[in-house]
Amino acid sequence: MNQQEKSGGVKLTKEKNYEQLEKNFPEFLKDLDRLVSIPSYLKEDGSKYPFGENIQKALEEMLKICKELGFKTYIDPAGYYGYAEIGEGETLLGVLGHLDVVPPGDLGKWDNDPFTPVIKDGKYYARGAQDDKGPTLAAIYALKTLLDSGFKLKYRVRFIFGTDEENLWRDMPKYVEKEEMPSIGFTPDSKFPLIYSEKGLLQCKLIGKNESGMIFKGGDAFNSVPSNIVVPYDKELAETLKKLNYEFKEFGENIEVVGKSVHAQIAEEGINAINRYLHALEVMGKHSKAGKFVVDNLIGHKFAEPIFGKVADEHSGELKFNLGKIEFNKDNEILCIDMRIPVTYDVNDIVDALSKKAKEYGLEYSKYDFLKSIYVPLDSELVTTLMSAYQEVTGDMKSTPIASGGATYARAINNCVAFGCVIPGSPKTEHQPNEYIIVEDIKKAIKIYMAAFEKFNK
Repeated sequence: MNQQEKSGGVKLTKEKNYEQLEKNFPEFLKDLDRLVSIPSYLKEDGSKYPFGENIQKALEEMLKICKELGFKTYIDPAGYYGYAEIGEGETLLGVLGHLDVVPPGDLGKWDNDPFTPVIKDGKYYARGAQDDKGPTLAAIYALKTLLDSGFKLKYRVRFIFGTDEENLWRDMPKYVEKEEMPSIGFTPDSKFPLIYSEKGLLQCKLIGKNESGMIFKGGDAFNSVPSNIVVPYDKELAETLKKLNYEFKEFGENIEVVGKSVHAQIAEEGINAINRYLHALEVMGKHSKAGKFVVDNLIGHKFAEPIFGKVADEHSGELKFNLGKIEFNKDNEILCIDMRIPVTYDVNDIVDALSKKAKEYGLEYSKYDFLKSIYVPLDSELVTTLMSAYQEVTGDMKSTPIASGGATYARAINNCVAFGCVIPGSPKTEHQPNEYIIVEDIKKAIKIYMAAFEKFNK
């Protein structure tokens, strides 16, 4: 067979695959509806499940979907993880996705209910649409579509479903402890073309005795820039916020300091409502340890430079710093911090600098969680194979592998990277009100994952 005939064969196969995708895509959307309608964020609800009944429901629903699609399924008896598998052979490709989501935050900033999916103007809106239920299901439907088109799988594929990615990652260690480890893998939980390097993730608390007499709390998660904080109405507070040119709303007996929520990996692109509230309190003369710390080190500084100096490298950029949650109770002031540390920096140096600075304000450092950075060489088989799949489908030869501040399940196993599913040029809406995926983009992502599964079939 000559090269032209070979090319024609490839073209015909691809057309057949894409025709099958068009047939399967309505079912993909229906199954995604089933997943995103479950409000699967961490909740202490007194149930027997480790992260709450709704996260367990999402895990069970995903496994039910996979079983309907022809996969063998397994659920951890304790409810930490589950997986769906298909194929035969020694080689095991792992695709890791998570079914927990961040809380919806301020419902007033959503145009629709976060857990009632809506398609409008070519966009699919729901919490979890982009992070990470939509991408995970896209990878599953990619393989399902190939198999429906007659694809003969020469290896095993295991879709591994986590339940605590947005919090303390208590799920993946359970999987690693009990189950077979994939030879290679990817997680559809970021953006294309591919993430080859991820910053270290350090979450901590700064705690000091509350001598201010103030009691309040705000924020939804360590890894989200807080979009608002609601406190009892205070005329002086309103006047101060106005003088500082900080947006706020008055309603009933409350006042809402308004921010803009984004993921902590790009904290400098958001507007931190907690920072603004503490700044206003300091200007009003209502001083606190946390307030002085924030005004001195965060207000007017994108990357907390007064604490660390300039911390950046050519692989992964600047250190990112986010005050995600705060609580003033009768005993303590508690600040919940999320940091993304460049891959070439030692976390101990970062901890030392923060601990020393915090102590100046009467605050004590307390570790909450740490995930080490990852780096997969650009010339590795995993990276080159996935990049080839992306380029084949999109024709995009300009986009190059990315270093990221995000924390994905690529850290959970060896020889794994984040691969999709946000297309270059499209917005990342994760952790934000009105989270959405572009319908045509998710269809393109499925095509990219189809190409990847084919290229691993050696």
